[in-house]
Amino acid sequence: MKEYWEILRELREDRDLKQSTIAALLHTTQQVYSRYEKGINEMPIRHLKTLCQYYGVSADYVLGLKKSN
Repeated sequence: MKEYWEILRELREDRDLKQSTIAALLHTTQQVYSRYEKGINEMPIRHLKTLCQYYGVSADYVLGLKKSN
């Protein structure tokens, strides 16, 4: 199972976006966002929500949660 920071990096790279572009969307710096993608810093929920809306995916997808049966 992938970690959420790996999924966020893949979402960004699949769209050929730079970390600085996503950092601006989140009103933070590229350095802070880079630390999110490396798993060094945990991402605040408000940033997760913004990114889910931006990429059109669910938080469950980003967090790697499987659907319950």
